[in-house]
Amino acid sequence: MRTPIVAGNWKMNTTLDEALALVGELQPEIESLSGVVRVVCPPFVSLAAVAERLRGSSVQIGAQNMYAEKSGAYTGEVSPLMVQGLADYVVLGHSERRQYFGESDDLVNRKVRLALECGLTPIVCVGENLAQNEAGQTEAVVGRQVQGALAGLDAEAQLVLAYEPIWAIGTGRAASAPEANATIGVIRRAAANVLGQQAAAGLRIQYGGSVTPDNFPEFIAQPEIDGALVGGASLKAPLFAEICRQAVAAPSG
Repeated sequence: MRTPIVAGNWKMNTTLDEALALVGELQPEIESLSGVVRVVCPPFVSLAAVAERLRGSSVQIGAQNMYAEKSGAYTGEVSPLMVQGLADYVVLGHSERRQYFGESDDLVNRKVRLALECGLTPIVCVGENLAQNEAGQTEAVVGRQVQGALAGLDAEAQLVLAYEPIWAIGTGRAASAPEANATIGVIRRAAANVLGQQAAAGLRIQYGGSVTPDNFPEFIAQPEIDGALVGGASLKAPLFAEICRQAVAAPSG
């Protein structure tokens, strides 16, 4: 059985005070839940404060990104060594990083390998854009992204994958549950080409893209889907808490 994982990506939202207020409202709602891994991913400026607020909690913390070097003259970047001790997870290869900041499969791979070296669990994002989807290129695109991101890893690598169709992120238009399940099956097979069948079978793969409490039960009921990477709904404690409870009610794997 693969334990579901629900992660909230707050993106470039919340001031420090707002982040603390959000986690303060959210933590009592999800602290006692078992059977689901719960992760919040605040902005870097709030990471230390949120980590302190959740010290001793069962709710885990993720960073939204990291650079592919441990240190150096990279003004404005954040290294995995700076994240160590504050976060358990790190989101890598998000479509917004690929689209707006030009991150390649090779760069994502460098980040993934360094994150693992530094004891962080990567949440590696893959997904196709609308033109690729409509052209029937989804399988080729996500397969390339998965094999590129995981290149050089072995079966022992501890990571999570997230399928986020770019055309569904922040648009209110989610993929259908069967469609997402089929694509995540493609992703799992691509991961097996790198990590082996047994490791891929145990790999948790989330769905992300306009996830809400209204549509998440359909996704988590699918056999290939192991949770969600939640965007907008993670900024509202009642919505995120309900998604976490839904994951408990219908574990996948």
